[in-house]
Amino acid sequence: MVTMQAIGVVRSPYAETSQIPKGCGAEHRAEGVLEISPEFEAGLADIEGFSHLYVIWLFDRVTGYDLTACPPTDTKPHGVFATRSPRRPNAIGLTIVELLRREGPKLFVRGVDMLDGTPILDIKPYLSSVPAEQLRRGWLAEAEQRKTL
Repeated sequence: MVTMQAIGVVRSPYAETSQIPKGCGAEHRAEGVLEISPEFEAGLADIEGFSHLYVIWLFDRVTGYDLTACPPTDTKPHGVFATRSPRRPNAIGLTIVELLRREGPKLFVRGVDMLDGTPILDIKPYLSSVPAEQLRRGWLAEAEQRKTL
């Protein structure tokens, strides 16, 4: 049995999934607040030194899952693990946000793509050692190429 405990909630401008930008070229620039529960505030020590954070969160309003998904960026189905679909066997989301500032247990961030009130499972500093020229975009690059033709 796996159990997890939320460490806080997301405050975002999005009340419905239809409001969240999706698809090719979608930019996530919305600002929000990661409100960390008081009992976990000590875990935020020294976080201010990082420009970006991974936020691991729960798709708490999704039921069930599909093993294939047709993302908004393509008309072809793909395996759910090759997409960002919320309908996953484990309803876990991952977002990279820019840390703007900290005020006690609140982290003010830019780049939220979660609904208001979404439970936060964990936060980690974003560190990438993969050079940009080595990154591959898989089927997404092919879908983007088809749209430009």
